[in-house]
Amino acid sequence: MGGAFGRWPSPAYRAAARGALRVTITASAGFYVFLYGFDSAIGATYALFGAIAMAGLSRLPGSGRRRATLLLGLVPVCWVLITLGTYLSVRTWSAVAGMLVVGFVLAFMAVGGPRFAGAATGLQLMYILPSFPPYDPGSLGERLAGASFGLVLLIIAELTLLPEPAALPYRERAARAADGAARCADRLRSAPYTLPEAALSTARALGEGLRSSRVPEAERPAGAGVRQRALAHTGLAARTLLGRLAVLPPPPRGAVPPRRSGAWGAGGDGAEPDAPAGGPARKGRAGAAEAPETEGPDPLRVVADVARETAARLRGAIPDGRAHARLRRIRQALTAAEDAPPAVLRRNAALLEVTDAALAMSTAADIAVRGRAADAPAPGRFWYARMRAPRLWWRRLSGHVGGRSVFFQNAVRISLALAAARLIAGVDTLPHGFWVLLATLTLTRTTVRETRTTMRRALTGTLVGALVAAALLALVGTDIEVCAVALPPLMLVTFTLGPVKGVGWTQALFTVVVALVFAQLAPATWRLAEFRLLDVLTGSAIGAVFGLLAWPRGAHDELRRSVAVLLRIAAEIVVATTAQIAAGGWRVPVVTAPGHRSLQHALVMAESAYAQYQSEPEGPVSPPAGQDWQAALIAGHHTLWGADRLLVPPEPVVVPPLGREAAEAVIRAGDRVAAAMLLTSARMDPTGDTAETPVPLHTSTTSAAGADDPPGAPRVYYATVSWLTSLKTDLVRLTGEAETRADALVGRAPNAAHPPSPRPRSSQSWRPRPVRRP
Repeated sequence: MGGAFGRWPSPAYRAAARGALRVTITASAGFYVFLYGFDSAIGATYALFGAIAMAGLSRLPGSGRRRATLLLGLVPVCWVLITLGTYLSVRTWSAVAGMLVVGFVLAFMAVGGPRFAGAATGLQLMYILPSFPPYDPGSLGERLAGASFGLVLLIIAELTLLPEPAALPYRERAARAADGAARCADRLRSAPYTLPEAALSTARALGEGLRSSRVPEAERPAGAGVRQRALAHTGLAARTLLGRLAVLPPPPRGAVPPRRSGAWGAGGDGAEPDAPAGGPARKGRAGAAEAPETEGPDPLRVVADVARETAARLRGAIPDGRAHARLRRIRQALTAAEDAPPAVLRRNAALLEVTDAALAMSTAADIAVRGRAADAPAPGRFWYARMRAPRLWWRRLSGHVGGRSVFFQNAVRISLALAAARLIAGVDTLPHGFWVLLATLTLTRTTVRETRTTMRRALTGTLVGALVAAALLALVGTDIEVCAVALPPLMLVTFTLGPVKGVGWTQALFTVVVALVFAQLAPATWRLAEFRLLDVLTGSAIGAVFGLLAWPRGAHDELRRSVAVLLRIAAEIVVATTAQIAAGGWRVPVVTAPGHRSLQHALVMAESAYAQYQSEPEGPVSPPAGQDWQAALIAGHHTLWGADRLLVPPEPVVVPPLGREAAEAVIRAGDRVAAAMLLTSARMDPTGDTAETPVPLHTSTTSAAGADDPPGAPRVYYATVSWLTSLKTDLVRLTGEAETRADALVGRAPNAAHPPSPRPRSSQSWRPRPVRRP
């Protein structure tokens, strides 16, 4: 039932004690007011279990004010569920059918985000409670009154009783990441044009702080609305920008960025010429390359301005947006620059990745703050910006209807288990059949392994609790005053220790609580504890059976499968994109690049599996050390963004084909990255004959910087190679392997002119280098 008590008072115990005090006061007050004040056992039951359902069994995230607001909106839902349960319970077949449908709907509502998922268990209980004797629709008024009174008391307690401090909002997290990106961009504008280790550590920490696993559930932007989607997009773009700045290569020898001095160094807001960064350098007295006095635009300076503008917008300010407009013009200049040395084009391609991430962050932040009133660009990566909430919710719900969605799997599993439990309880007329469904609801887990472990602990705890309850009832007899006095402190202990000590302690203590409650509602003997043990055994067995039959491995395998599908579709898009880049042709401003919709759906499935994966215990096979599942999601988004950037122009244009050597080099580099994606995909979702150790696809050849680039390659060649480099970095982060394995997969050639700085391997930048034709 658990180990030794933790050090008191730990943060977990303090948080549990605050919640337990609120549940105890509201549940006890409602119970005693109706039972002893109005002599209504029905009203007392619903007041008690209404508070326990929505505060003791549910996990509503957020501060007290947020939970109170959510509870206020759920009160009408509880009325509907109690009414349905009351009228459908009169016949077993209608009760089972209602349990099947309502159970599925309530469980499937988890697609709406953590708040909906947290309320699902409590709402299930509000429907289960009237599904058992007495089958008396005439008592519906008492049931609604009791439940409403308990919920109102709970709302008041959430607002006034030991309010919890609000967590750091996701907006502020994204704003801090934007501020960090601005500081990084400013650092990179001066020698040595690389970030020191302290700045790298700070950037990594800010980026990690935006991962959903590091964000409290209430602050995760997981909703289906425009603002929530845009806020999640802002965090993803901010993390991307920090990553791109961390690996931005220094300027080539002989060309450095504009100096801080001059019109742009002073932060002037005048119009600037659309010219790429770079320019001739002049030698100082020591012979080192110094920045020229230039009036040209500095992309990193404008990136820093856009990042600060984004942070201000997220914190409630209303910036004028001039930095965003300047960066758009600089991005166009970087895109159009063709007549430059290869080293400058290579640097410009890396800067293009940075500017694109900064623009995405700024645009997404604007949508997150202003909603559909924001100045969003044409549909594409911000396809949701002009959609109304009903349409977005429909897309969210319809996208998860299928066997590959973990939300759909969970809804099917729990609805079938509850329907079967209701059928058995109704046919066999089990005493206190409500406890059977309660056990099925609370003990069924998403994996059969977890269900088995939970059931063993729950049965052990229930057995101990039943023995204690039987002894207590035999000792007390009909003296209900003792039960009335003992109930509140026991509830306080139950809801304090249960969330911290685990399911065994919860079942043991809750068994005694239930015995004290029912002893006050009707005369009870020690056999009440026997019925409780029998019902918990029946309910947990039903949950175990359906956990075994319906997707028994939960999100562990589903995450691997969905990530594998995502990488396979991304590999197809990489191959198709590089082929179109090489062939050239007529480009039109379509909404998205080919394959966008398929990859977008794969991302939705992977994101939902990843969200559930974080809530499950570790499976029998541990993931590789350092594996970053969210890197797969970032790789998917980068595939979409890069393909759109390379293939979807702002206006119709004829793109000339690449030269023979450049075309072959781009296709070869794309094939290698796609092959790396496919090999990684095979390792994520292995079959019976999958090779355990992937074979390197190409043996790299050592060459000097730029010596293996095709002579005369245009700008689009370097932009494509930079995009492929970013994808490979994401794959390295996903697998958690040493960078040497990734180098072997794509054939990296060391950069002799600019050796890698002494940074951690996960932060180094590398580039897939095609081999020159002899």
